[in-house]
Amino acid sequence: MWKRFRTRLGRLRARIGRWIEAALGGTHHYYSCYLPPAIGRTADFIFRLFYAGITLRDEERNTLRSLPDDAVVVYVAKYKSLFEYLFYHYRYKEDGLRIPVVGFDYNTLLLQPVSRISRMLLAHIDHLYHHLSLPDPYESGYLREELVSGHAGFLSLVEKKGFRRRFVESYTDPVRYLIETQQRIERPIYIVPQLMFFGRTPHRSVPSIIDILFGTEERPGAVRRFVTLVRNPGKIFVEISDPFDLKAFLEKPENQHQSVENLALALRRRLLVQLNRHRQSITGPLLKSREELKENILTGKRLREFMEHYAESREIPRYKVHKEADGYLDEIAARYNLPMIGIFSATVKWLINAMFEGYTVNMEGLNQVKRMSQRGPVVLIPCHKSHIDYLILSFVLYHNNMPCPHIAAGKNLSFWPLGPLFRSGGAFFIRRTFRGAVLYAKVFSEYVYKLLEEGFNIEFFIEGGRSRTGKLIQPKFGLLSILINAFREGAGKDLIFAPVYIGYDRVLEESAYLHELEGGQKKPENLWQVIRARKFLKKRYGKIYIQFHEPFSLKDYLDAQGTPIEEMTSKEQNGLVRYLGYRFINAIDHVTVITPHAIVAGAILNCAKQRFTYDHLMADVETYVNHLFLLEAKLADTLLIDYSHAIAYVFETYTHRKFLERIPPQKGVEKSQDLYRINEARRPVLDYYKNNGIVYFIPAAFTAMAILEKDAFQFSTEELFDSYTFLRGFFNNEFAYDVDQSSEFFIRRTIKIFMADAILMPHPELRDTYNLTSAGYRKLKLFASFLKTYFESYWIVLNVFMRYPKNFLDSKNRTKKITSMGNRMYKRREVERVESLSLLNYKNAVDYYTSHGIRGSEDSEAIDRYAKAIRRYLNRIGP
Repeated sequence: MWKRFRTRLGRLRARIGRWIEAALGGTHHYYSCYLPPAIGRTADFIFRLFYAGITLRDEERNTLRSLPDDAVVVYVAKYKSLFEYLFYHYRYKEDGLRIPVVGFDYNTLLLQPVSRISRMLLAHIDHLYHHLSLPDPYESGYLREELVSGHAGFLSLVEKKGFRRRFVESYTDPVRYLIETQQRIERPIYIVPQLMFFGRTPHRSVPSIIDILFGTEERPGAVRRFVTLVRNPGKIFVEISDPFDLKAFLEKPENQHQSVENLALALRRRLLVQLNRHRQSITGPLLKSREELKENILTGKRLREFMEHYAESREIPRYKVHKEADGYLDEIAARYNLPMIGIFSATVKWLINAMFEGYTVNMEGLNQVKRMSQRGPVVLIPCHKSHIDYLILSFVLYHNNMPCPHIAAGKNLSFWPLGPLFRSGGAFFIRRTFRGAVLYAKVFSEYVYKLLEEGFNIEFFIEGGRSRTGKLIQPKFGLLSILINAFREGAGKDLIFAPVYIGYDRVLEESAYLHELEGGQKKPENLWQVIRARKFLKKRYGKIYIQFHEPFSLKDYLDAQGTPIEEMTSKEQNGLVRYLGYRFINAIDHVTVITPHAIVAGAILNCAKQRFTYDHLMADVETYVNHLFLLEAKLADTLLIDYSHAIAYVFETYTHRKFLERIPPQKGVEKSQDLYRINEARRPVLDYYKNNGIVYFIPAAFTAMAILEKDAFQFSTEELFDSYTFLRGFFNNEFAYDVDQSSEFFIRRTIKIFMADAILMPHPELRDTYNLTSAGYRKLKLFASFLKTYFESYWIVLNVFMRYPKNFLDSKNRTKKITSMGNRMYKRREVERVESLSLLNYKNAVDYYTSHGIRGSEDSEAIDRYAKAIRRYLNRIGP
């Protein structure tokens, strides 16, 4: 009887087992960590209601789409948050991205379909019955199977009692599990760190009462999260950090013999550091009070020792030195204020809409800067054409999830009321010269050191001031040297330099620049100028162009050179500063945007005819545009879309602004053949816009000039070297040449472009020899004409040196004589271009001549040599 009962019981158990197997579909893998892509219309509606306002930019989506097709994808967040997990699940499904359906250590039971919940309960009961324990998705291999089958996972690095669970209670560590999975499979596992921001406010050294009660913006509590979601959902955004290739990590030589435990610890630490750095690159570093920063600087060891030595050497009481240093710090320091930055953002947006036709940014370059900012503080180095520069750059960074930088501004801008406002936006002020101010210089250096040490981004203009000529000014090395020295003294592990081009179709200050170039005094900034600035709101100034060059890591550069900066002599470090200064200028040149305004201005000024038709001008414009296309220069979008229409629009603009004068056609002549001439008084303004793009034409101008000097229709490349080298040296103060390329490189590249444009033809028999085409002669003059203004300026200065002996004139009187000479020679038509009467050109010419042995009329041999060269080149260019 007992035997019969056991038999029946066995049959019943077998029947129940078969029923369970049939009900479960042949698998026991039903876990609450799995969230199916389709979770029902009600849940989708709720998620859409909650998550619709959260921003996920196209750049972030593209990062996810760029992952290899065969990759196993696991998304990673810093803190455990069901809110974030559900967002990624919902949004990635909406965007057609890989959906994180497997949540490591997440429980989504209540979101499962009823049928799946039933199977889950049945599978757990069956497992409990057979094994006296609940099923584990790690031990069963379920999570590995899901990942290998193509489903994406989601895990968190930090959770409550996480350490206790992994090291005391021996729960499976998901990071270690991923490493073990990667060791078993060939396909790479890509770990994708993700961050959700509920604001961009940096951490404060003293938390606010709201942070204490409702959590911080980094880790908000339920109440703060809900309030932000309802009141300001656009404030919430998601950033995707650089994906991490786990397979490549494990294949590194230093990791191949490590234990799994050590690898898991190293990987977790690596991911947390990446997430923390990414967050700081957006919010900025820990925000300390002004008093705390001031205390840290003034009590720092280096400054204290310096002040002690300073007081002893000058026999000044220490308290007076301390008071003086305290005053200098008040004069210098910014007062970073986040609410004011928000107000500035709204104000700049209004100004852009009122005065400009929008702005363009190369997002690829900006995203590179964002990624590199995770390695260390970024030093932004824009060119300086207008007071709008620092406003638009901070605006662009702020609206692309980067903190506004601390901006080095001239002390002339610290006037009331703008000075305090600029300070609250991150401006710190610097004197034009440190001469004689030893203590001031040290305090300023320590302030910069502290900014870098804290992790703040810095912006400074390497030209020192705004360019009055339209082209880049030679670099100034003072602040760059302070930054390099701070890095040497340990202000950070790396320093990221980001050159930036900021250009305009039209600048606000063009009339002020013209006034200064003609000899007028620069007017100091004051409140009255701010009031008068209202007139600018009534005009439109075209577009703004912002281009970020590929960022430059100082650490990587020094590692490649093999010389640690700590081991450099003072001379070597100064050489490094000079090299970097010119390299940054070159980098800005490389991303300079050529606008139709620059091309048309160049064609008008270089036109050989005093009167010309629109068709004639268009032929010259086409020569320049073809050259730019062959050079692969960066062109304004209007030129790329329809350059003929863009050129016509600018031509009409210049005519409307009285730069050009229309000569009515005579009787019997079609209107399309209207003649135009330049308004001579407006040539200097056109010269400014021509110079905005002159950097792309200088190698061509030097090469064309060297060819024209040969006065032959056949030449070899080698014959051009001497003339090109002379021109490059002669105008060394005018242009910053590429420090990484030789003259030969530019000659050969330009010859190649000239051949593509049918200016030159290779000789059929002689190697490296070329023939000038009939049409090429005229085009060579078009390129060489870019130099005519500078030749005339240098010719004027040389005439003053011819007439006056050495030490006869001091610097101030010499400038007056040069100005007078220039005006006289222009009236006599000894020089043809009124734009050559430029004080800046005169200054550069004086600097060149004096550095090459010409101090007065006694140096007749050198003067005659340069006079013959200038006359020879001007004759080759012609009228």
